Amino acid sequence: MRTRLLLVICAVLLSSCKSTLNIVSKPIIFDAERERLTLEYLEERYGLEQDSPEITPKMIVLHWTVIPTFEKSFSAFEKPTLPNWRPDIKGVSGLNVSSQFMVDRDGTIYRLMPETKMARHVIGLNHCAIGVENVGGGEGQPLTKAQVKSNIQLVRYLTDKYDIEYLIGHYEYTRFENHSLWLEKDSGYRTVKTDPGKNFMEKVRKAVKSLDFKPVPTL
Repeated sequence: MRTRLLLVICAVLLSSCKSTLNIVSKPIIFDAERERLTLEYLEERYGLEQDSPEITPKMIVLHWTVIPTFEKSFSAFEKPTLPNWRPDIKGVSGLNVSSQFMVDRDGTIYRLMPETKMARHVIGLNHCAIGVENVGGGEGQPLTKAQVKSNIQLVRYLTDKYDIEYLIGHYEYTRFENHSLWLEKDSGYRTVKTDPGKNFMEKVRKAVKSLDFKPVPTL
């Protein structure tokens, strides 16, 4: 009897540990304007008419910001509308880019917005994807070991909460063009991505192999 009780207690403790993660709340502006633009995006890009910008997460997409500091990266996402420095995507929608999470170079995880509200971070898949932005990246500022560790922890945390089927790097998003999750209407709306780097994805995937994500579709 005592052994069985100890096993039950251990199982409960392990379960609670799985969903515990130190996340700092740092919300971007999600006001009436951002909500309106998000609903318009869902309808115009994906054909989804919704009363609220809620999503059902099916994948996690890892990114890098290329911007060297958290403060500047956060500032780029904070306002509801696109700034003038993104003319490449402004014609598609005035909704600013964003993500649900941002990981600083020291590994600090920030929650920018609710996990189940749509963020604009990946063409064709925003309606089902949780985005994780990593500060820095690109030439001269490779993502850090602390960021790798935090991404691993965050992926485990989110997979424990939601029915996540896929873990992808942003550079892999076009592989879903013929997938049932892909909803982008405009066949000409694509951008070339390399983030967060193949080496970064390999490290994260190796660490979370036991979560048994579905393989990314091949081209």
